[in-house]
Amino acid sequence: MSTFSRFCSFIQIVILLSAPGWAGCQKEGKTGTTPTTGTEVELKAHSTTPPLVKALPGFESLEILPLIGSSDQLEQSPDFIFAGQPDGAGLLKNSAGDGYVLITNHEMIRSVSRVYLDKTFKPIKGEYLVDAEGGLWRLCSATLATPAEHGFGPLYLTAGESDAEGRVHAIDPLGAVDKKNGNRTLPALGKASFENALPLPKGSYPNKTVVLLTEDEGNGQVTMYVSTTPGDLQNGKLYTLRRTNQDPIEKTMQADQRYEVEFVEIDNAKTATGVQIAAQQLEKNAIQFARVEDIDYRKGSAANGRELYFAVTGSHASDRVQWGRIYRLELDAGNPLKGQLSFVAEGYSNPGKSLINPDNICVTENFVYIGEDGDAPISTPDHDGRIWQYGITTKQLKPFLEMNHRRNDGDFQRKYNIIGHQGISTWEYGAMTDISDVVGVPNTFLINLQPHTWRDTKFINADGSAITKDVNIYDNAIGNMGEGGQIVIVRGVPK
Repeated sequence: MSTFSRFCSFIQIVILLSAPGWAGCQKEGKTGTTPTTGTEVELKAHSTTPPLVKALPGFESLEILPLIGSSDQLEQSPDFIFAGQPDGAGLLKNSAGDGYVLITNHEMIRSVSRVYLDKTFKPIKGEYLVDAEGGLWRLCSATLATPAEHGFGPLYLTAGESDAEGRVHAIDPLGAVDKKNGNRTLPALGKASFENALPLPKGSYPNKTVVLLTEDEGNGQVTMYVSTTPGDLQNGKLYTLRRTNQDPIEKTMQADQRYEVEFVEIDNAKTATGVQIAAQQLEKNAIQFARVEDIDYRKGSAANGRELYFAVTGSHASDRVQWGRIYRLELDAGNPLKGQLSFVAEGYSNPGKSLINPDNICVTENFVYIGEDGDAPISTPDHDGRIWQYGITTKQLKPFLEMNHRRNDGDFQRKYNIIGHQGISTWEYGAMTDISDVVGVPNTFLINLQPHTWRDTKFINADGSAITKDVNIYDNAIGNMGEGGQIVIVRGVPK
């Protein structure tokens, strides 16, 4: 991971709510939860910032509503700043009140914010659960584990990127603020420059805990943690993905082919360093992917939960996959350590005009939604950052949403492009989160937006840590710590 649809409209809906919470593209399992609280939700624009994304042809019926942005002031915490680069996220019901709690990673400042929303879904208060001193590494994608879906939690799993010794934080989303605490990591899940840690639904492998992890490195890996005890994240074993013929070269895999794969054990994973784990993976001929990004499983049934999709963003190197691929990993029903691997979409056969450096993934029952991170492509693309929709059955790849830069609007440019960058595809997507079951409104999602050219001195030091304090927003190295960000509600998303 690198660096107006009906803007003022709203729909008031009276709903019955259940209690689970979700992160990324999570969805309530088929076990269900008895609705316990009647609450009135008003899905409308709450942010002073207009939507920074637009629907593309074929999806004009989508309703896009800005929920929160960095310029907004929340009534119960007027000094809180919603920081830039919102990435991984999760939403759950506030067990201590009648509203909701939104947890969000802010990648570059290594922080996690917690925003409280009232019963109408209006943001009213914000704080930081983790700051840059406690986050330790850049925090990218995340998963909110819940008892209803995963059999344990609620627990916010956020992975540390940018260091071979990165680990996975396990944060209580409803717990007390302890933002400088960097000791909430899970050593049994290994060490790497992680992108995400994704526990599978509890029904996919009953009486087990299975977690898939992805590594955002040039020789990126997919690993799996398995415990024979539900909810155990401390005492299981770690495995790495390889082809059964032990060919580690990603480019030898071809379209429309399925390849037999297996997960082989990493020795002493709990105590080994990241460098030692990486050395073992080379020795065991693990597949060397060109930067593995986000991962998600298919929704709709316990069996579907064994069908996973992950993004490989690609490399500039000619001997590596360029422009990116989307892989499908189908795990064996009786043994999670066996399966088949194929790829279902790629960007290099039509470079710069199709998929560009895929990053974030959201999988529903029938579609895979793919967010681009095209701010450093091999060559100039023909479009700004998009979310693509891939039909699991139809195999069709369609452009769904696109960043709205409004380059001909001088006032807009002066605010949202203060550094004057006129390149194509300079903005990036974070998490796309299915909140339909949480708020009781079908086909409703949150999408995190990272408009990298939107910077302001007012956004500096949002987390209050010493690390993010002294920042020049025009500095090429750390100016992005002063970026703004936005989360939008999108209604009418096909699932």
